[in-house]
Amino acid sequence: MLERRHFLQLALALGAGGPLFANPLRSFAQQGLNQADLLAFEPLGQVTLLHLTDLHAQLVPVWFREPSINVGVGEVAGLPPHITGRAFLEHYGIEPGSALAYATASTDFTALARSYGRVGGLDRIATLVRAIRGERPGNTLLLDGGDTWQGSYTALETRGADMVRAMNALGVDAMTAHWEFTYGDERVNELIEELDFPLLAANVFDTEWDEPVFESTAYFERGGVKVAVIGQAFPYTPIANPRYKIPTWSFGVREEAMAAAVEAARAEGAGLVVVLSHNGFDVDRKMAARVPGIDVILTGHTHDALPAVVEVGKTLLVASGSHGKFLSRVDLDVGADGVKDYRYRLIPVFADAIAPDAEMAAVVAAIRAPHLEQLGRELARSASLLYRRGNLNGTFDDLICQSLMERRDAEIALSPGFRWGASVLPGEAITAEDVYNQTAITYPEAYRSEMSGAQLKAILEDVADNLFNPDPYYQQGGDMVRVGGIGFDLRVAAARGRRIENLRRLSDGEPLDAGRNYVVTGWASVNPGVEGPPVYDLVRDYLAERDEVTVTPNEAVKLV
Repeated sequence: MLERRHFLQLALALGAGGPLFANPLRSFAQQGLNQADLLAFEPLGQVTLLHLTDLHAQLVPVWFREPSINVGVGEVAGLPPHITGRAFLEHYGIEPGSALAYATASTDFTALARSYGRVGGLDRIATLVRAIRGERPGNTLLLDGGDTWQGSYTALETRGADMVRAMNALGVDAMTAHWEFTYGDERVNELIEELDFPLLAANVFDTEWDEPVFESTAYFERGGVKVAVIGQAFPYTPIANPRYKIPTWSFGVREEAMAAAVEAARAEGAGLVVVLSHNGFDVDRKMAARVPGIDVILTGHTHDALPAVVEVGKTLLVASGSHGKFLSRVDLDVGADGVKDYRYRLIPVFADAIAPDAEMAAVVAAIRAPHLEQLGRELARSASLLYRRGNLNGTFDDLICQSLMERRDAEIALSPGFRWGASVLPGEAITAEDVYNQTAITYPEAYRSEMSGAQLKAILEDVADNLFNPDPYYQQGGDMVRVGGIGFDLRVAAARGRRIENLRRLSDGEPLDAGRNYVVTGWASVNPGVEGPPVYDLVRDYLAERDEVTVTPNEAVKLV
């Protein structure tokens, strides 16, 4: 239940209105939103947790549109984070058009983006972190929820080393992981040696020795409280990403391992137990209800940004968004019997309102300097808003599908339902950096093969079950696979194998023939030995041949 006192400061500072609040937003200039507004917070208790997650290697400010569709199934249907747009604003009493509305919802995104500017940037985050640490010396922990080393050109070129350097400079206290593992086990171990802080994962075991691969728990003393931070890596890494990158590591939710880690932490005298998780929100919601003794779960993976804590029994769930768009702060008053009280704020990182931290700005500049010519190369202009997030489709993925079909001479294109990738506003140039922000992975080969109509339907059904299985422990992450050349209806509540209906070709509207083979192209296959040119080369070349591109949202994929 959202308590007024936990939300009031943020609402007043950022112009929330609606039934609870009477301060509607004026223009950015009129309101004078500034760094002090963003940092305004009445401290509480002994411990301050700062959380950022799913940075996806974004060093500089970006545009990032929140999803317009985020479907919840089963018991969580209609609960946060599965409400979007105006329904989200109404649920939290946020005034449409306000700074907080721009940060947390897709409604009127383009117009509000032009008013409020870009978000994120590690130099801005560093300013916020430095200020809060200065206010709360000896009380603050900065925790990174993972998906940090992947998602940009510089991260791909340095195989994650750029982000290790940057996060060391930020002064992170601990992290967990997911996309980090796509560099392969040897590279992950190399980069861990460069970290100034631990990578924690209670749920990753060596398959040969049945022993933990990483530390599960790190202990800190803050404000006289012993704090245990337990890491939880993404449970389905070998399914969602190539198994051959991590051939001897076993994952999973592993409730029993988490329960054992919590019990061990309490036995070590921990007064506060924090789980630094990359499970995804609904998985963490279920785990919070089933594993006793967890005080706080800092959740990641699903990129949800919630302006209030979700309480599950005595456990607090904190969701801090992605791409450096937010920094979460939760202050905790810890007593002998656990958390007595808390105060929370989801801080939007408005780049224009925050003074860059000079030291971090220098680190970022040094990382990017050797690559500026490539990063800034203009390929074409976009007449449309290009974005990725959303359960069903995104216009940047539609553009990728168009590129693949033309460059690989295929009838049908499949593009993975990745959540990461910054946006491009209408009228802006699409740069090479924009393309890499959508495609920078270590298995980028764009395949071309034949698949039958039956195989295509099976692929779509399998992805749909991964997304919309009513049991969160069987939801393996991502959004629906994006498609080019075909359309379908998606019935979320249907049984396994029956969710995809009206699967058809767009060229003539005819149903896909289960027994006929079609020429299909796609990328990011998790299978070994896939051949084809890198997807980022294909998209870059496709755009370079055009002065301007227009991409209308794909209405051939419909939610029933």
